Amino acid sequence: MIRSLVESAFQTGCLSVASEGLLYQVLATKCYKPQDLDAVAALCEAVNTGTIEREAGANIVMKLPTNQSYCS
Repeated sequence: MIRSLVESAFQTGCLSVASEGLLYQVLATKCYKPQDLDAVAALCEAVNTGTIEREAGANIVMKLPTNQSYCS
C-alpha cells in the first residue's frame, strides 16, 4: 500500500491529506518492507525539494522508522 500511495503522489505531483494520513497509519503498524521505506524516503525528499506539494501545506517532517522490524 505504501508504494502505491507514493506512486500516486509522484504521478499527480501532490501528496493529499488523505494519502499522508494513510502513510502515517501504515507506518505506525510497523508492518512494511524495506522497499516501502525507500519509497517514503524518496517521497520526503521530493516534498522537501518542492517536486511534490503537500495538500496540507508546509514541508513534511516525517521520521522514518529506525528499527528494522518488517512483516513479510
